[in-house]
Amino acid sequence: MNEHKIVVFTGNDGHAIRQGIAAIERALPGLRWLLVIHARRKSAPELLHNQWANLKKNGWRWIPYQAADLWRRMRARAAPEQGALASPGQLDVLTVADLHADATLSAVQAFAPTLGLALDAPILRRPLFALPTLGTLNLHKGKVPDYRGMPPAFWELWNDEPSVGCTIHWVDDKLDTGNVVLAATLEREAYATVRGMQLRLDAAGIQLMCDAVRQVLAGAPPSLAQAGAGATYRKPSLAQMAELDARLLRSQRPAGHAMHRALKDGAAAGASMLSRLGLSRALAPRLTVLLYHRVSDGARDNLTVGIAQFDRQMALLRKHCTVLSLEQALRLESVPASPRPLVCVTFDDGYLDNYTNAVPILLKHQLPGAFFVATGFIGTGRAFPHDVRRGNQAIPMMTWQQLRAMRDEGFLIGSHTVNHIDCAAEPEDVVRHELARSRDDLRHELGLESVVLGYPYGGRRHMTPERLELVRQAGYVACLSAYGGSNIGAVDPFNLRRRGIHWEYSDRAFLFACLGWR
Repeated sequence: MNEHKIVVFTGNDGHAIRQGIAAIERALPGLRWLLVIHARRKSAPELLHNQWANLKKNGWRWIPYQAADLWRRMRARAAPEQGALASPGQLDVLTVADLHADATLSAVQAFAPTLGLALDAPILRRPLFALPTLGTLNLHKGKVPDYRGMPPAFWELWNDEPSVGCTIHWVDDKLDTGNVVLAATLEREAYATVRGMQLRLDAAGIQLMCDAVRQVLAGAPPSLAQAGAGATYRKPSLAQMAELDARLLRSQRPAGHAMHRALKDGAAAGASMLSRLGLSRALAPRLTVLLYHRVSDGARDNLTVGIAQFDRQMALLRKHCTVLSLEQALRLESVPASPRPLVCVTFDDGYLDNYTNAVPILLKHQLPGAFFVATGFIGTGRAFPHDVRRGNQAIPMMTWQQLRAMRDEGFLIGSHTVNHIDCAAEPEDVVRHELARSRDDLRHELGLESVVLGYPYGGRRHMTPERLELVRQAGYVACLSAYGGSNIGAVDPFNLRRRGIHWEYSDRAFLFACLGWR
């Protein structure tokens, strides 16, 4: 039994906080936890003063911004975030209006914490952060001392920095000035956005804090004093936010001609409206299986979606669709009638960004996913033929350890052959070998019993009836294509059709694709 006690100070209990606690608990099972949530209610005079100050600072932009924020808050109350993902069993929650009130200090002192963690917390004062025996660690999503303060990633991108930092440091009496325990650097990608970088920092911060807690509880690791005076940043104005958005947008490739995009979005919006009015009920039930390859801000091509874009898409799925796991879909003989579009999420190839970028977002939105990997590329520096043809250098791949972690989170891992072959073009003996070895790789490395194939390239011409018979003979339980369309009326497990998604899909076009009308 682990006898250490950890107190977490935070201003919210959102996904990143809960997932961070769960990650530490998996690494160090049996910890005792106290989650102290600061939920201060401001008085009417304070609210009016803040509104006036923000109106003077931001001008007319504050009015639509505040209206949109109020609308988001109302919707959040109507549909609160789902419960914790694998919360530890020994977790007490204390919600307080004042972190530094006598009652709060007494409750924390009575808990007798070994270590404190400041996760998205307001500024802590010494009477509180000094209560844990070892002190309190802060997760700061920025490089210190150069980028103290907030918000994450914004000022680094504003200053055109080539990277963004993430730091674990001890809390002391000043803002983000304590000795550094661990730090990481995230390289800025070619099409980075503020939101995309923040999502990467969320995932990196969870792992970094997990590592820091493990090291501190194992025996205080050396910490380094911050060098130099540094700089402290505050929340940008809305004008600065708009300016940075415009600067970053100019660096992006346009997603086709503006008029063409507008027409497509208009058609998609009209189709979505008709669906909400009931037109979908007049059509045969259908299941749409979405196909992704990469989630990255390092490229904009027909195999890639942006990080913030993927986050928006998964939020749209959660809000507007019924998302099935692939296992649920394959158990269907016929597609049931549904008031909401039925959708599955799948990935092909096995790129590392699936693990670093896509999986945290799927977990955040509590959505299932299936990942089809070319087993001969896992844990190697090999480049796919399609990447070589594009002139790309080898793109990092996932490892078996990462795939095991994904399996343990409930994601399905399937076969994409060993060497990403064209099953229709290769000789029969090669296809037999590829199917058998990939199946055995997955069984050996991941302990799988039933294995699903997503055949490479995915076109009609890349699979024949004869080759599909080889798939059955090799013991696969299903076979997925990638030549578009939806599965209408019935589900054929050996020809489950998938629809590719890439960066040129606007949010409206994405929702239209989920309807499966074409």
